[in-house]
Amino acid sequence: MAEIKFSKRRLAQIIQPMQRQRVLVIGDLMLDEFVWGRVSRISPEAPVPVVHVEKQTFFPGGAANVARNLADLGVSVGVCGLRGADADGERLARLLRSARMDTAGLFASKKFPTIVKTRIIARTQQVVRVDREEKFTHTADDLKSIRAFLRRALPKYDAVIVEDYAKGFLTQEIFDELTASRNKKLIVSVDPNPNNPLDFSGATVVKPNKTEAYAACATPGVDNSARPLDDIGADLLQRWSLPFLLVTLSEHGMMLYQPGTKPYHTPTKAKEVFDVSGAGDTVIAFFTAALAAGLRGDEAAEIANHAAGVVVSKLGTATVSADELAASILERK
Repeated sequence: MAEIKFSKRRLAQIIQPMQRQRVLVIGDLMLDEFVWGRVSRISPEAPVPVVHVEKQTFFPGGAANVARNLADLGVSVGVCGLRGADADGERLARLLRSARMDTAGLFASKKFPTIVKTRIIARTQQVVRVDREEKFTHTADDLKSIRAFLRRALPKYDAVIVEDYAKGFLTQEIFDELTASRNKKLIVSVDPNPNNPLDFSGATVVKPNKTEAYAACATPGVDNSARPLDDIGADLLQRWSLPFLLVTLSEHGMMLYQPGTKPYHTPTKAKEVFDVSGAGDTVIAFFTAALAAGLRGDEAAEIANHAAGVVVSKLGTATVSADELAASILERK
């Protein structure tokens, strides 16, 4: 199938409707910390570099990075997830509010700390990443509060993105609340994690990477690594009765599967890659906003792929503006 091309006029007709969408992002929220510095010597204590810290920056991470991608595009965004009742949680909440996101679904816990991922960067090279986290376990009261929030909030949204990092927030009960919404036009997009195998029946699109797609089709005692990706895609479409399955293929782009339609491959748009952190978050954010705006699946995949190509050319968990998206697409006409 030929690659889709967008004219300048058509692009304007796409981006503006995307910006008018209302999207709720639900899942494992995190705080991304970047420690920037320089290396001038090796430690005398161990064969490791000594990083002289020059600055620190903080960004919404995990599911919150998906929300940040949407907000920076100009989409109206709400978040639903857990933060700790701690200083890092307060910082994350301030970042979300400063991006003008709706934080009515942001729940604070005194039992579990905010998930923080610290990346130490020397010049443009990541030296090490430090994760601080505890897996969350819902109480019956937690689930009751979250489901009550979703019943109130979902009718005002055009789409919901489920971002699962298998940290404990997403359960089958919560996912089923999304698909049971009285808003039958609600688009439900899922970025799954094989460590939290749920039944995603009722979703509009599930977006695994290639490894996650094969893991989702795994059968105990059976090696499926030699199976063609198209077979895996067909199996997952049928298993979850999906309208769309979007499989990201790292440097090889993406493959879109739809029932009764030939698979659509869109090759990578990246000119150069500095950092792949958060690229999957960008893909599901832009694909969902494009679907909500009425684009076909293949068009939405092209938009998402261009956005990913922009974001991987930046260092750190970055986002894509409407102008950057347009420039990426138009220069490849």
